[in-house]
Formats: sequence, C-alpha cells, structure tokens
Amino acid sequence: MKKIALKKLAAIPVITALLLAPLTGCQTKATGGLTPVTLNEVAHSIFYAPQYAAIELGYFEEEGLDLTLVNGAGADKVMTALVSGDADIGFMGSEASIYTYAGGAGDYAVNFAQLTQRAGNFLVAREPDADFSWDKLKGTKVLGGRAGGMPQMVFEYILKKNGIDPKTDLAIDQSISFGLTAAAFTSDDSDYTVEFEPFATGLELEGNGYVVASLGTDSGYVPYTAYSAKQSYIKAHPEVIQKFTNAVQKGLDYVNSHSAEDIAKAIQPQFKETPLENITAIVERYKSQDTWKEDTVFEQESFELLQNILEEAGELPKRVPYEELVTTEYAKKAKK
Repeated sequence: MKKIALKKLAAIPVITALLLAPLTGCQTKATGGLTPVTLNEVAHSIFYAPQYAAIELGYFEEEGLDLTLVNGAGADKVMTALVSGDADIGFMGSEASIYTYAGGAGDYAVNFAQLTQRAGNFLVAREPDADFSWDKLKGTKVLGGRAGGMPQMVFEYILKKNGIDPKTDLAIDQSISFGLTAAAFTSDDSDYTVEFEPFATGLELEGNGYVVASLGTDSGYVPYTAYSAKQSYIKAHPEVIQKFTNAVQKGLDYVNSHSAEDIAKAIQPQFKETPLENITAIVERYKSQDTWKEDTVFEQESFELLQNILEEAGELPKRVPYEELVTTEYAKKAKK
C-alpha cells in the first residue's frame, strides 16, 4: 500500500499569501497515471479516522489521486498554505474560510465537504470526577486553545450554555501552543486542560489527568472540520474535487460500518507510535459520541450554527453568505 508523505510547512503571513497566491494551486504533472494532490490538515489526530482509513485502504488511489498529506499544525497555517498555493486542499475548521472571506480575499476558500459533526476534544481534570458538572469550573484555571480557533470557541460556547462567563468566572490560559498543553498540564498549576486525542488518553494512561467531559457531546452537533479549496482551484479542477470527495465518502462509509478494532487496525500505520489498543479505545470514544457524519454534505443549518458560535465568541467580523462559502455539489454526488 502506498505511503502518504507527511511534512510540516513553514508559515508565511496570510495577507502576503493572498497577494502572491497563484490561481491553480500546487498541482504538478501527474505521475504513474495518478493526479498529484497536496492536502494540508489542521492536525494529525485519530479524530480524523475516516480520512486515514481512506488513505490506508487505497481509496484515493482508487479515485486516481496521488495524495501528499501535510500537517499544518493549526487552522491559520493551513489557510496560509492554501491561499499561497502551497496546498491544493485544506482541512480545518470552517471558521478560517469565514475569516478569509470577511477579510476581503478575492480568491477565497470554499468548503466542499464536511467530515466531523462534533467537537473532538475533552475536558481533563487532575482527579477522576464521576459527578462532574460544568459549574465546577468556576474559580478554576484551565488550559485552553487559541483565540478564534474552534476548540476555544466551542469551549466558550459550552460555558455560556451552562451560565458561566468565560472572561470572569474562571481563568483560561491561552498562551500555550496547540499540541503542547498536555505536556504543560503535567507540570503547571492548572486545574483542567482541554485536549484532543491521543493527548487526553495519554494523560489518563500516565496517571496525570482524567477525562471528565466530552466537548463534542456537550456542544451538540457542530460542523467542526471540513475540506476547502480556493475558488480558482475548484473551477480549474472540478474532477479532482469530485474524486477527492468520493474517497472521503468511502472513508466515512468504512468507519460507520466497521468496529473500533477494525478501524484501529486500518489506520494504525498513520499512528505508529501509538499502541493498537490505545487507538482502538480512542476510536471507540469517538464512535460512541457520533463524531463522524454519514455523508460529506455541509448543510446550511450547520453553517449558520457555526456563525452563531463565532458571533457569541466575538470573532465574527460580519455574517457571510452560505452560498458563497459552501458548495454541496460534489458531496451530493459522492454519497449516491
């Protein structure tokens, strides 16, 4: 089975990237009969199991695509790579496309397929708490996420739903980079941390923390991550977008019809440093909260909910039209 290359892009300012962005992305000459496509993902996490199932089970190759996977390490960096032409397709929270559009970008990113429908992070405490309730966070210190990012905004959304003011009822430390909060939690004085997998389970296995709540469960259905490409790329390569969406749909079909054990075995090559039993436990945790969509169609109701969350967080410059930033053409064809 073909291995997918992983590399990390150096970030460049988004504004500069918008000015210098080529019109057709970074696609080059096809090799071996396959069309090369560069996908930049927001993070490499078991949360995105359908994508890795599609990779490892050869679904992208079946569709005639030679996929290069890049870990952008943050939605802002993924969007920078997308608008600069260093990536053909970006995988991130759709808030990034809203920010770019609201900022006046001409060749802005359009979302064409949604993957997850719940938040993928968990609240981790110092000690087990079978009777946890969100009001226990009042007066505490929590390691949170980047301002304007989906993890932090969903966290604040949940706090407000539970009558907690994120600014006055607790202290949220947003100074630590994405992916480093779990390590920081083991040595600082925070009471809680908000973690993706495998970091949440890692803290539990080390005895340094315990999952007490799922943000995905308590926030409800949220369009957490989606695939997007620049208008110019979609116009120039509609067949690539369709084939890519077809492969992702096959990945969703697989995870929604197989056990956590089967899924873990399929995606294990993507997480070689994580024991199979840990991957299985994490996949089961995500399956049990209905994390993954049945199809990739990004519905308008979900998009408006996303804008509501951004608005409540004070991060929405202005509401933007669904029809401009979302196309369901490829997703609807893929699910047939």
